[in-house]
Amino acid sequence: ISQVLKALAPSMARAARSLLGAQHPDVDDVVQQSLIGLVQSLPQFRGECSLPHFASRIVTRAALAARWRANLRNERYDGANDPDDHESPPSQHEAVEAERRRESVRSLLDTLPREQAETLAYRVVLGFSLEEVAQATGVPLNTVRSRVRLAKTALRRRIEADPHLSALLEVE
Repeated sequence: ISQVLKALAPSMARAARSLLGAQHPDVDDVVQQSLIGLVQSLPQFRGECSLPHFASRIVTRAALAARWRANLRNERYDGANDPDDHESPPSQHEAVEAERRRESVRSLLDTLPREQAETLAYRVVLGFSLEEVAQATGVPLNTVRSRVRLAKTALRRRIEADPHLSALLEVE
């Protein structure tokens, strides 16, 4: 088991950072929970997908759950003291804008139903092919296509309805 964890931990950590943002306070916890979840889930692993896909599914679900929990905490406290809000020197303007765009996309993912968010995260954030998403999630390929289409449509509507978001994401 330790060899499996050593082999999969780096890619699971990269996926967690991609889904949460490198500076998110829960990244390390999500990686740890995912590794524990992987060990606990290995007896149920049926080999219907590759072990890395199985691990990525675990980390994706853990990361999305952490984002939803963080959003609930922020709603309870009216968004007081957002840890991602910080002033940056003018020389880092582009880096700050890029991080704002990434955070906006992550926030948009939070507005989707879980299945759509998970599917779109696999496809866009982790770069899985449609077939790999179907294999990792255990749903038919047409369901994956439908979820991606519905998620993109919902996101497009939200972006188009918000001029600030359209400008930030440079959508015309």
